[in-house]
Amino acid sequence: MLWVEKYKPRNLKEYVDQKEAVEFFLKWIENWKPGSKALLIYGPPGIGKSALVEAFAAQYNYELIALNASDVRSAERIRAMIGEATRLAPLLKRSRLFVIDEIDGMTGKEDKGGIGEVIRLIRSSAFPIVLIANDPFEKKLRPLRDHVELLPLKRIPKRAIEQRLAEICKKEGIEADKEVLSTLAERSNGDLRAAINDLETIARGKRRITLKDLEVLGYREREESIFDALKVIFKTKRSSSARLAIVNVDMDPEELFWWIENNVINEYERPEEIVKAYEALAKADLFRQRVVMRQNWSFRGYMIDLMTAGVAMAKKEMYKKFTKYKYPSRLIILGGTKAERKEEREALLKLASQLHCSTKKVKSEFLPFLKLMGKKE
Repeated sequence: MLWVEKYKPRNLKEYVDQKEAVEFFLKWIENWKPGSKALLIYGPPGIGKSALVEAFAAQYNYELIALNASDVRSAERIRAMIGEATRLAPLLKRSRLFVIDEIDGMTGKEDKGGIGEVIRLIRSSAFPIVLIANDPFEKKLRPLRDHVELLPLKRIPKRAIEQRLAEICKKEGIEADKEVLSTLAERSNGDLRAAINDLETIARGKRRITLKDLEVLGYREREESIFDALKVIFKTKRSSSARLAIVNVDMDPEELFWWIENNVINEYERPEEIVKAYEALAKADLFRQRVVMRQNWSFRGYMIDLMTAGVAMAKKEMYKKFTKYKYPSRLIILGGTKAERKEEREALLKLASQLHCSTKKVKSEFLPFLKLMGKKE
C-alpha cells in the first residue's frame, strides 16, 4: 500500500494544520438541511481536500458516497449513480455524505448537462453534498457557484509537513537525518502528498536515510519530472491529466515513449490492462515512426495522445501501491552507442550534401555499399 494511503488521516485530530477549515466544515455540516447549499472545497493538489471529508466521515460514522466528475460527466450517468441515493433519507439510519471530486473537470462540451444535474441534486438532496476542485473559478462553473459555499484550503506549512514525515519515519522504523525531512518539506511547496511520496521513494526498504539518499530523487530536475509524469500517467483516470503530465518534462516525446513502454508491467497487474496499454503504445509507435520516416510532425500529437491518455485509460482503476519506475533498458543500450550514432549522423550529413540527396537515401542506398567497399579494402 502506498504511504499516502497508509498514513492518511483516520479522524480530524490527525488532519494536518487546517484548523480553520475543519471548524468551517463542521459548522457547515451542523447547519445543513435539505435545500441548503453544497460545500465546494478547493485549493492546489496535495493539501488534503479529499482527506478532510474522509476523516470527518470516518470519525462521525457517515456513509461516504464518492464519484469523480471527470469519469462520470453526463447528466444521465450522474442520475444513474447517485440520483436515487440522494433521496433515501427516511429509509436510512446512518447519515450519508456525497462527494463529487474534480468538479472543475466537468467543463467540456461532452458533459451533456452534467453541471446542471449537479445543481438539481444540490437542490433536491436529502443529504449534504461536497464538491472538490483545484480551481472553482473556471468560467463554466459560474452557474454552480450560486449553489455552493466556498471553503479554500491553504498550502500546508513546512514545519507541519516536516513533523508528519517524522511521524511516518518513526512508525516505519526509519532513522532520518533532520536535514532530509527539512529538505523534503521545503521542496514540496505545501503539498503534503508529494512530500510523503518523495519520502517513500528514498526510504522504502531502508533503516536510515541521509542527505545522500536525496540523490535518488535527484535534484536532477530532468529525471524528477520524468518520474512525476510517469506517476500521473499510470495513476490518473483522467485523459486530460495524462496528456498534461508531460508538458513540463524536459525530454523529447520519443524518449519519454520508452520510459512509459518500459514501466507498464511495473504498474499494471491485470492482463487485460497490460494488453490495452501495449495496444495504445503500438499505435503510438506507428505514429512515432511516421514522424521519423516522413518528417511529418503533425503525427506527433496522435503519438502523444496514445502513449499518455491511451495508456492511462487502459486501467480499470488506480493502483494504490508504490511503484519504483525503472530506467528504460533500450535507452541504456542507445546511450552506450551515442558517440557512434553521432559520428554516423555527421558522416550522413556530409555525404548528403555532396550527393545532393537526403540523409535517409544515403543511409538506405549508399551506406551499405560504402561499408562493403571498406571491408574489401
